[in-house]
Amino acid sequence: MGKFKIKGRANEIKGKLKQKNASLTNDDLLYEEGQDDEFYGRLQQKLRKTKGELDELVNSNKK
Repeated sequence: MGKFKIKGRANEIKGKLKQKNASLTNDDLLYEEGQDDEFYGRLQQKLRKTKGELDELVNSNKK
């Protein structure tokens, strides 16, 4: 299982997540550098996915 790196890719990650999950709001996708755990936590709660599942979701079809 790989970990997605948020730093430097936040906008790309937010775009992918929003495309795959229209129920996500801008507040759900709010990310501040150094706040990775909070970002993951919000997404896990909203999408009911594990951290590993989120990693796979973001890294699938990676350019």
